Amino acid sequence: MRYAVVYDIFAFMHISAYFSPLALVALLACSQQSPESATTRVSQAPAAQTPANSPFPETFEAGSKGSYEEADEPLATGLWHFQDALIGSSAQDHKNGARAVRLRNLGRISMRFNAVAGVRRITISAAAYGQDGPSTWELWLSRDGGRTYSRTGSPITTSGPKLVPHVFAGLANEPLRLEIRKTSGPNNRLDLDDIVLETATGAAVAVGAGVTGGYFENRNQAPTSSTQNPMPNAPAQQPAAGTGTGVAQDPNDANLALGNPSGATSDPANATNYLLVHPEFTIGYNANRGIPTWVSWHIDKADLGEAPRQNNFRPDAALPRQFYQVTPASYARSGFDKGHNCPSGDRTADLDANANTFLMTNMVPQAPKNNQQAWAHLEEYGRSQVQRGQEIYVIMGSYGRGGTGANGFAQTLDQGRVTVPARIWKVMVILPDGTNDLQRIATDPSVRVLAVDTPNDNGISPDWRQYLTSVDKIEAASGLDLLSALPRPVQARLQKLVDSGRAE
Repeated sequence: MRYAVVYDIFAFMHISAYFSPLALVALLACSQQSPESATTRVSQAPAAQTPANSPFPETFEAGSKGSYEEADEPLATGLWHFQDALIGSSAQDHKNGARAVRLRNLGRISMRFNAVAGVRRITISAAAYGQDGPSTWELWLSRDGGRTYSRTGSPITTSGPKLVPHVFAGLANEPLRLEIRKTSGPNNRLDLDDIVLETATGAAVAVGAGVTGGYFENRNQAPTSSTQNPMPNAPAQQPAAGTGTGVAQDPNDANLALGNPSGATSDPANATNYLLVHPEFTIGYNANRGIPTWVSWHIDKADLGEAPRQNNFRPDAALPRQFYQVTPASYARSGFDKGHNCPSGDRTADLDANANTFLMTNMVPQAPKNNQQAWAHLEEYGRSQVQRGQEIYVIMGSYGRGGTGANGFAQTLDQGRVTVPARIWKVMVILPDGTNDLQRIATDPSVRVLAVDTPNDNGISPDWRQYLTSVDKIEAASGLDLLSALPRPVQARLQKLVDSGRAE
């Protein structure tokens, strides 16, 4: 039945080119379809449009759509598709300027065009409409011109009248389009405003318009219509190379500002190098190993507060459905701790941030004395630097296979689904808190690069300083490119340094 619906719609689009408008009205009157299932949506392609090519942000100030009826709306950045959504301009719409998007029921808005390759950060501001209760929404991305979409990051629950920005970092090396989906049902409405897409060199712009005949929520099923128009492949933008002030500027304090160490993407087919973005950290996840290859985050005083440790270890709902879900039970009685990559103590500004550090995608099987002694001391040292006025960009990861926990040596847990790594490492780029961070990292002689590489062994020394090394050595062992956002000469200089681990 699903394929019949798709075929009929494509057929109607083809036939419509040969009928007058009056004939088409009659034809439509005779061909009403029952509503589609919740798992399939097909969108009729609009007539060819020329994108406005105005750079992001999309502020919706150019929009005038006043009803919830499904339709396309030309906006400053290009053509957008609205479903159960309108441009709100009432006093009850919480907005910056005169207009915002308002969604009801299971409304959604989506780009009918591609943004330029190399988007590294997406920011979306959201608030509850009027005095409505909370709404939950999700960000979905397409890298194939709208044929298929996959969710990125976790669902966001928005409440209250204040517009709050939500950041999704490190997203794509190819052209992409986004769709925002309200998922929480009919009782509450949601305002969205100021959608910002940024590359390493500035605001993103449109690179192509037009859409496919439709897309399938079943992401393993591709459309087969010959009427689809693939989008042009724009070259991926790379950070500017050079020295000194030639550093490309990433958004300040972004979790992935130092670069994507493995070139991970949020394509579910990329199971061994899947990019998973949370507001608190960004992960390069290996579903075949059941653990992250690396986790990257930023910490400054704004991340530290009084929120208590949540201890709510749980599976990560943001993983694609086809990935095995590691659970706390996967580690039960194994002799290994559920070792945080991004630690709970680095996210104490609010309860939600702390709770998200307990997602199992942030965990690795870690020998208890490694986790509770050497690693705990290293984490405390980092936070002590922040309290002294520093900020830190952190990348942590693991490599190899087989470690020694409280119960002895093991290579895997959970019937082979979770790999026990042989080595666990961390890189901390420490600099005075400020702005324009990448340029300062490249030019400020006070910047420190602290690298530690420890065996995943319960006999480890509690003194992490015994395991100080260089970024170059960690890269050689792991195969990663850890400071790729910096110019090559800057990388070469910083990556050979071995920090003293001094307690300033």
